[in-house]
Amino acid sequence: MTHDDPTDRHPRIALISTHGYVAANPPLGAADTGGQVVYVLELAKKLGQLGFLVDIYTRRFEDQPQFDEVDERVRVIRLPCGGRDFIPKEYLHEHLMEWCEKALRFIKSNELSYFFINSHYWDAGVAGQRLSEALSVPHLHTPHSLGIWKKRQMETDYPDKADDFEAEFNFKERIKHELIIFRSCNMVIATTPIQLDVLIEDYGLKPERVHMIPPGYDDNRFFPVSSASREMARQRFGFTGKTVLALGRLATNKGYDLLIDGFSVLVEREPDARLHLAVGGEHMDENEAAILSQLKARVEELGIADRVDFAGFVADEDLPDYYRAADLFVLSSRYEPFGMTAIEAMASGTPTIITIHGGLFRAVSYGRHALFADPFDKYDLGITMMKPLKHARLYSRLSRMGAHKARSLFTWTGIAQQLISLVEGRPMRQALEIDDWAEPWNDGD
Repeated sequence: MTHDDPTDRHPRIALISTHGYVAANPPLGAADTGGQVVYVLELAKKLGQLGFLVDIYTRRFEDQPQFDEVDERVRVIRLPCGGRDFIPKEYLHEHLMEWCEKALRFIKSNELSYFFINSHYWDAGVAGQRLSEALSVPHLHTPHSLGIWKKRQMETDYPDKADDFEAEFNFKERIKHELIIFRSCNMVIATTPIQLDVLIEDYGLKPERVHMIPPGYDDNRFFPVSSASREMARQRFGFTGKTVLALGRLATNKGYDLLIDGFSVLVEREPDARLHLAVGGEHMDENEAAILSQLKARVEELGIADRVDFAGFVADEDLPDYYRAADLFVLSSRYEPFGMTAIEAMASGTPTIITIHGGLFRAVSYGRHALFADPFDKYDLGITMMKPLKHARLYSRLSRMGAHKARSLFTWTGIAQQLISLVEGRPMRQALEIDDWAEPWNDGD
């Protein structure tokens, strides 16, 4: 079997994710390359295991090859537009009609046909809708985040910088295109209840045109281990004391500065606490370097430099053990559509604290699966971090039940099956009803 064989009887799916460094082994942490890329790759691999051939379409730039083989059923196809240089996702749409024409020629010349198209983020949504109309193929769009919601959050959090947001984030153009995509495609896939609400209330979509399917994680990689295995991981990574972990891209919205402020409250109450910031990619651009410099300056200003470790990039193969080695994981984002790192941490058995400025905190029962806090309130965040470190019974419960919650709702296999069921029109309960996202407090262990 080959991807290029037009006689192959496996149905074929097109996933479109045009921005960032999409690859079989992506450089996570590089510009515009994070959780969404992981989402697309993992979804593609599970769709392949369900009996489909999957083509992931993206933009070709720099010295990237045209094709990248993920596995025997999944490949990345790169098509150029806008020159050889990296283009930020906020402005990539200006070049996507060129990209679409090249994609259509590629599809036609290779005699490819698709069961459906699933686009990711608004730039890919522009491309996905164009291909859908040209090929008469159903188009499902997964926005991942929403312009109206992000704009509202940033104007609330940074009112003094509101005049600069349009130039940086291109909100006016983004929201205009989002409205066109959402009203033109066959279905919009929300990933959280907050997105579902915003799509209906702010974008004016009818409820029957929006379906919620949450992101997933790889349960073959992220799972709890024995105390002995966890201790080996701690020794391997040099973790000492009661380690609070945060990891991800170096971006202002991730709220690492707010976590540092909250940690300054924790260290007054927990003398063995250490903060481990595994932030950034293998190579930093000028903006990322500036953010890192500001974080280090804040640590010095607070007098806690001896309690904070800046670790940088974590290799993908080390990620599960990194979560397991920590005593606590914190998702401190200013806004976060979902928070894949928090789900991976929970699945690995690490007690987790989740920002209230996002969708994931509505998926957990406080004190049972995870804790949540307002990162803008350093005392709320700091004292919330203290609780599981002080109380062994709470720590044990969060470790055990957080992993259980992750397994029950967020595996990639179930998410791929929900997507196929949605396209095929099978009778299916909504992937997660709103009420499922918050179980009662007193439902036992």
